[in-house]
Amino acid sequence: MGFLRQAVRATAGPLSGMATPEKWVEDWFRGGTANSAGIRVDQDTALTYAPLFAGVRVISEDLAGLPLHLYERLVPRGKERARTHPLYALLHDQPNPMMTSVQLRETLQGHALTWGNGVAQLVTHPRTGVIEEIWPLRPDRLRICVRRTGAGSFERVYQYRDEVNGISATLLADEVLHIGGLGFDGVRGYNVVEHAANAIGLGLATEHFGAKFFSNNSAPGGALSHPGNLSPEARKRMATDWENIHSGIDRAHRVAILEEGVTWQQVGIPNDAAQFLETRRMQVTEIARWLRIPPHKIGDLERATFSNIEQQQLDYVASALNVWLVRWEQAILTQLLLPEERERYYAEHLVDSLLRGDTLTRFQAYAIGRQWGWLSANDIRDRENENPVEGGDDYLVPMNMIPAGRARTREDRAAYVRARLLAGRSGAVRASLTEQYGARIRASDEAIAALEAEKVGALIAEHLVPERGRLRTRSVSGFLAALGVLYSTEGPITEALAAAWLPLFTAYAADVATDAADEVGHEEDVDLSVWARAYTLAHVAYQVASSLGQLSKITQSKDTPEDIVAGVLERLQKWQAERPEQTARWETSQLPNAAARETWKAAGVTQVKWVARGSEHCPYCTKLDGTVREIDLPFVAKGAEVEGDEENEKLVAKRDTFHPPVHPGCQCELVPV
Repeated sequence: MGFLRQAVRATAGPLSGMATPEKWVEDWFRGGTANSAGIRVDQDTALTYAPLFAGVRVISEDLAGLPLHLYERLVPRGKERARTHPLYALLHDQPNPMMTSVQLRETLQGHALTWGNGVAQLVTHPRTGVIEEIWPLRPDRLRICVRRTGAGSFERVYQYRDEVNGISATLLADEVLHIGGLGFDGVRGYNVVEHAANAIGLGLATEHFGAKFFSNNSAPGGALSHPGNLSPEARKRMATDWENIHSGIDRAHRVAILEEGVTWQQVGIPNDAAQFLETRRMQVTEIARWLRIPPHKIGDLERATFSNIEQQQLDYVASALNVWLVRWEQAILTQLLLPEERERYYAEHLVDSLLRGDTLTRFQAYAIGRQWGWLSANDIRDRENENPVEGGDDYLVPMNMIPAGRARTREDRAAYVRARLLAGRSGAVRASLTEQYGARIRASDEAIAALEAEKVGALIAEHLVPERGRLRTRSVSGFLAALGVLYSTEGPITEALAAAWLPLFTAYAADVATDAADEVGHEEDVDLSVWARAYTLAHVAYQVASSLGQLSKITQSKDTPEDIVAGVLERLQKWQAERPEQTARWETSQLPNAAARETWKAAGVTQVKWVARGSEHCPYCTKLDGTVREIDLPFVAKGAEVEGDEENEKLVAKRDTFHPPVHPGCQCELVPV
């Protein structure tokens, strides 16, 4: 197409002749590339072999489907998309009026995988030289040569011959984009179809054999034996009549009538003896080996399992696909950008879409990046294809991290601790953290309660409310079963709660650990990430089980579907109105005390003391106020009773209580002794 916009250049070299025929002429008279299977293999027939076509398609479509951006380097570091550069729209959107970027790249990549080279012509502005269009060239009409220049050096030239349209031109290296595969001279890539002709031919031969096998009633060949001597005409007539009657699947199982002592003798090899299926399966693996892709990418799942399929995908991206991405990026850098532009601009594919893990794995990675300060909330939302939020561009930094070289001396830290304790800063820091994280915990549970209302409401409409104008059986058992799925360990409520709480509780525990370590003068960092994960998952499981238990109890205690609907909706409204505040109060009491205790254990503290806060309203905590325990022993053992102020007023502990809170609303704290 691009040749229509340029003058036809004079040819640089002789056309193919009888004395020096080109490779395609030799292949034409030979009937394609020779191979041991006896099947003609050329570029057209090779792509009729399903495993090869699938492999070429997988790599070409995967590469073309990745976003390709042109970036500009920033000073002193960083990058941004160079949207104003003329190449950006050509590479990312539309390289020419007839093709999208995906179509051009998958076409060139397909050429490179089969012919060894994918070449496109660059159409430039006649005065400025700016690239305006990129057109792929047919590889069967292209010849890549190296010729000596007048200066004693060498240059690549691309001879294009299109006898049908009357085009004969020679392009120089600066007029093309050339994507070459593995080659022997660094200029041209190996023709994979030619090199893999035996493997492709064997695969085509097995397909041909299978087709013939089934076309002959799925039975091997045989011979008709006559006791006498037959003339050539009689033999030909007998064979023709037999095939007309019995050859083909639609003529299977017809009755054969043998006259004059004629008998049938099978002479073909049984299909299983030829290991037909094993050969076909092996050839799929062989083609995958030629293309350097895992067999599961072309439909061979024999060795793919749920445990290794993700690793095979990573291996495919890191090995088979990555080298082609690098070839494309370096070709764009060296062939499309001017020498003075190469320090400033570069092209790069975004491979994140091929490396995306499951929801939980992604959120765990986001939590680490958010906690350690290299991802903001909007960075994460952008990767999840969500719009930015106000205030989401802030980066968090753990309080226990300081720049290298600024570590305080032992004397500085001791003085700091003394001043802190004297000023009562410990309580102030805890109060600040409670206020900061309490609001975030409250907001997270508001979102979860709204999600529960939406999901459970949908289940009510599906199972308990009849559809207008239609008869639909209301099923309480179906509603209970759907609730079980909704609140299962892998259900949407569990996933959403874990995704919201894991980064939040991990950051909260890290800040508490910094404060608790400073409180006792501990100089080494205390990593509570593993502990915070276990804490979070335990609390997620508790809340999910509690929600499911409440809704199931309401459902089973009501007599009619109408009463069930009313009771469930009332409970959902109550959760939205009251639970977020209750959850925030509980977690801002339990998590900081638990995290501080873990930090003190790591710092070598051996005893802790219970300090009552707001004790005028809490007779149970008043009884515990001032109690000192070894840090590994509970203040209240499971099943033990704590006496209140009134007679027969007792609180029975449902678990070993190592730290506050001992009941809802408890505001007590632990302090190190």
